[in-house]
Amino acid sequence: MSKRLFGAIPGIAEGQTFENRIELSLSLVHRPRQAGISGSQAEGADSIVLSGGYEDDLDFGDVIVYTGHGGRDIPSGKQVVDQELTRSNLALAVSCQQGLPVRVIRGQNHRSEYSPQKGYRYDGLFRVEDYWKEKGKSGFEVWRFRMRQLKFLSNQIYEIQSRQVNEDEFEYGAPKRVETRITRIIRDTRLSKQVKEMYDFKCQVCKTRIETNAGPYAEAAHIKPLGAPHNGPDDLSNLLCLCPNHHVRFDYGGFSVSDTFDLIGEPGKLHVHSAHQINKTFLGYHREHRYEEDW
Repeated sequence: MSKRLFGAIPGIAEGQTFENRIELSLSLVHRPRQAGISGSQAEGADSIVLSGGYEDDLDFGDVIVYTGHGGRDIPSGKQVVDQELTRSNLALAVSCQQGLPVRVIRGQNHRSEYSPQKGYRYDGLFRVEDYWKEKGKSGFEVWRFRMRQLKFLSNQIYEIQSRQVNEDEFEYGAPKRVETRITRIIRDTRLSKQVKEMYDFKCQVCKTRIETNAGPYAEAAHIKPLGAPHNGPDDLSNLLCLCPNHHVRFDYGGFSVSDTFDLIGEPGKLHVHSAHQINKTFLGYHREHRYEEDW
């Protein structure tokens, strides 16, 4: 099995251009000569090409909302069937969950002010921050992947073989300091504290209460995410009290909740305090955009 490289390719600088897909493939920046996503659902995705093939793609430069693979009529470019979270789409989801960097290449046919005038250009490493499903412009379900550029990973190389990840050895010296500006959503910590105390720090799914030397621990999970494009509210009606395991599973669609609070994807029922008015519209949003049956 050939090694899949995650991260920068030695000798390839950000901004380097390639005449065609063959040249791009030989450089190892993006090995497939047709597919837009390089990766496997067991290992993760190591690179993508933005080439104007999908009508739902959005490109803001350092942030990309990338449309997954499948279901497109090639002559018209329109989506004609629903996409599934399998194969290369699942590879991008794995990269999200494991924090693997993805090389991004823009092509001349990609309809964006950030695309090259000709050929293909390697535009650096991005991290898959989030993924969800929604109805695209043609009315069919597509998987969307929000990706953000990671400047500080430009000199790191990740290798994976037989699902074993090995980092290259580095000569560790003083760390480089880079000034960055980060835009954060300010969460209301009072609400987080309130929902945890309401359930006595017990998970609403499994009733686990984690004890630490600093007291009990639980996590406040937003049902409809706060960040764009979801734009859920920071409100008690949009919060659950979960243990870390069920928080991760909920955020990544491992299970969902019905309007009657039955769990979907695992047995049982969500424990709901009489004073906790959960907005069922947010539960419906989670089922529609996060949960996928028969994974």
